[in-house]
Amino acid sequence: MKKSLMLIMAMVLTFTLAACGQANNGGTTAGSATSSSSPSTEPSAEPSAEASGLTGSLLATGSSALQPLVDQASKMFMEKNSGVTIQVQGGGSGTGLTQVSEGQANIGNSDVYAEEKLDADKAKELVDHQVAVVAMAAVVNKAVKVDNLTKQQLVDIFTGKVTNWKDLGGDDAAIVIVNRPASSGTRATFEKYALGQKSEDLQGSIQEDSSGTVKKIIGETPGAIGYLALSYLDDSIKSVSYDGVAANVENVANGTYPVWAYEHMYTKGEPDAAAKAFLEYMMSDEIQNEKGLVVELGYIPTSQMQVVRDLDGNITKK
Repeated sequence: MKKSLMLIMAMVLTFTLAACGQANNGGTTAGSATSSSSPSTEPSAEPSAEASGLTGSLLATGSSALQPLVDQASKMFMEKNSGVTIQVQGGGSGTGLTQVSEGQANIGNSDVYAEEKLDADKAKELVDHQVAVVAMAAVVNKAVKVDNLTKQQLVDIFTGKVTNWKDLGGDDAAIVIVNRPASSGTRATFEKYALGQKSEDLQGSIQEDSSGTVKKIIGETPGAIGYLALSYLDDSIKSVSYDGVAANVENVANGTYPVWAYEHMYTKGEPDAAAKAFLEYMMSDEIQNEKGLVVELGYIPTSQMQVVRDLDGNITKK
């Protein structure tokens, strides 16, 4: 009897231990499943540059025509990427190209191709990132009663052949030229595509480096004339048509208005991670779409252009 009881107790103990073992195994399996599902190998939403640890300090210098776009875009970029600092300065396209070529700036902003300002060897070292199109308009003081100027009339003004508005259909008032320095990409574009020739700095003309200052002087000076990117136009000054064609986005995009250029952001070689991310942001929908900064500030997305222009100025349909 005792042997039978002991045998029964032994069998009960054996089943109990086996059950515990199965329970323990089940717990281990469950734990493994939980562990393997923790960092998923499935692709997830792309992490933000900030989450990926993007850091750096960038200096972008050069074209004052491009400066408003780069300046505002940089602030938006830094809000999304607190580890990156971007400083934007003007100084003209020549300055931007020289400084990026000599390693003094990370990005050289320019209205002109590097080959137009630098030696061929230095230009080859730079990588061109075209972020927009900018058009330049001849602008005058609002009191000037002239609404259109031909190419020849502009040449006559900027070479000093004509010095009074009465000779161009306006009032008897002296013409005051507000020009840009030789390093200016805006001046280079205006001379190349509006005048078709270089111009000299005439005695008595005003020369200013900043587009903002040019606008202010023209707005405050009777008889003044200069030229500005469309992004600077407002009610304080008056733009005049060129050979009967108004300076507006539609006429630039379809190729009927000729005074325009690409906006370049050059890097020396391929950009580093921070500069690459910023340049990609410049081409993102947030900046380039119809409600983006490019359009809002008066520039033209390159995607809207119906024509292309090469280094020599030749225009062809897309």
